[in-house]
Amino acid sequence: MILDLRTGIGFDVHSFTEGRKLILGGIEIKHDKGLAGHSDADAVLHAITDALLGSIALGDIGTHFPDNDPRYKNADSTIFLKKAHELLRNKGYYINNVDTVIMLQQPKISPYTQKMIEKISKILDIGADRISIKATTTEKLGFVGREEGISVMAVATVVRK
Repeated sequence: MILDLRTGIGFDVHSFTEGRKLILGGIEIKHDKGLAGHSDADAVLHAITDALLGSIALGDIGTHFPDNDPRYKNADSTIFLKKAHELLRNKGYYINNVDTVIMLQQPKISPYTQKMIEKISKILDIGADRISIKATTTEKLGFVGREEGISVMAVATVVRK
């Protein structure tokens, strides 16, 4: 049996803004600012969505959910991840693993990573042991270091038998 193994990379950036909740990995994170964006600006789910779409060469999140479409104004980003998963499964692929790194100075993410993993595990219908979420600072360098926003990178490996 030959396995069709593919890898996709996702990357997302959002700036901090006043008056919004901070949503990452499908859960609310306690912080005095949220992220600016057309949807709920969940950079974690956006990066994972792009990684899954990229793994099967189906474009990116903006292709499927344009930020000028009023249907996605303030949308819950779990719908994007669910749709990417559906597209993946329709092509006969299964998720092997997802690895994610969140780059931000504040807030500290470690108290929330397990809840994020559990949420993403349910959305993608894979074991929590196949999802990794890590966070790092940029040592106060760049826009992340100045606490102007965050960036997230995700890698997804998928397989089709």
